[in-house]
Amino acid sequence: MPLPDRAAAQELLEEHVKDEYQRYHARMVATAMEGYARHYGEDPKLWFLTGYLHDLDFEKHPEEHPGVSLQWFREWGYPEDFIHAVEAHAYGYNAFKTLPQTRLAAALLACDEISGIFFAYQKVNPIPYHEMKVKSIKNRLKEKAFAAKIDRSTIYLGCEHLGVSIEEHIENLVRFFEGLE
Repeated sequence: MPLPDRAAAQELLEEHVKDEYQRYHARMVATAMEGYARHYGEDPKLWFLTGYLHDLDFEKHPEEHPGVSLQWFREWGYPEDFIHAVEAHAYGYNAFKTLPQTRLAAALLACDEISGIFFAYQKVNPIPYHEMKVKSIKNRLKEKAFAAKIDRSTIYLGCEHLGVSIEEHIENLVRFFEGLE
């Protein structure tokens, strides 16, 4: 089965993910990934869906994540780039040690956890994402107590593999998140 369209992907997400925050997180990461696809001249559908479905098994199988969804994606015949990106986004989590080997995988690693920083920042500073300042987000990244469960090391690792500085990455996301509510 080729990659689903957005409507079918939404049905998959709704079937497997009941938590509203996790659904919103999927939307945030998908939006960031689609922005990077356009930025790099890559396939927006592939990049959006990679971001949208990357945590499909997290809610029901957190101890195995993303192992269960990787099995599903292989069974469904999803592209190897998609599968690799989902596996690599879990670097250091549940004993996954796959480093990103593609731009798609690096972008997912860079975008996943930082989306949580943006979300948490908006909760304490209720302004639209596109009005956020790079310096403010960067300062929050440095504060270990702020959104303490977010693994900052994977954000920096993703940026390194993507070839962007953390400042460039935040600036890109501020722009990509314009219109995201």
